[in-house]
Amino acid sequence: MQNVKDNQVETNVQFLTAEDAIAKIPANGATMMVGGFGDSGIPEYLLQAVMNCDEVTELTIMSNNITEGSNLNELFLLNRIKKAIGSYFTTNKAVMKAYNEGRIDIELIPQGTFSEALRLGGSGIPAFYTPTSVGTELAEGKETRYFNNREYVLEHSLSADVALIKAYKADKAGNLIYRKTARNFNPLMAMAADLTIVEVEEIVEVGELDPESIVTPFIFVDVIVKRVVNA
Repeated sequence: MQNVKDNQVETNVQFLTAEDAIAKIPANGATMMVGGFGDSGIPEYLLQAVMNCDEVTELTIMSNNITEGSNLNELFLLNRIKKAIGSYFTTNKAVMKAYNEGRIDIELIPQGTFSEALRLGGSGIPAFYTPTSVGTELAEGKETRYFNNREYVLEHSLSADVALIKAYKADKAGNLIYRKTARNFNPLMAMAADLTIVEVEEIVEVGELDPESIVTPFIFVDVIVKRVVNA
């Protein structure tokens, strides 16, 4: 919903504390996307709030990786993650040990396929064919078809109950811009979840963001939390 009058924009985006925002996450068994690539663009402030909320557990996490030293890794060490879906978990020795011992389920998805699954999940397209992973263990048990004499594997798009993402700035309507490579998977995840909670460094007035720089429009945003420094 948008109402423009006298240069004022009204939307359904809420501006909350981290604690109030995390209270909106379904308890026990939610699917949760977490932005970030390596150490860049991880919503660490929101993840700290998740760690402080004992009711949010048995999580299925969709994230490119679980970086050692991140709050997502701390959430894993608290045994709050039951499954991880993404591309690059092998650098985290604790996660690999837990997988080998049967304490966490891991679903590996090639990185390009992961990106496309997020994009199409946010676009309402349930599945797609890709040549990536054909003939490998990642394609075992999946439907394949030939197009123009080339084999493709059917992959399902990704969606989630909630996405925790990080942006650089938001305006008071809820539009978002990102800082360089911290953009990574965050905009795609914002589109693909029922509830999108955004951690930002700064909130500005409507009109202060260059319209050409806005990556995620407010229509994909539900809650914005301003990061509190040294919190």
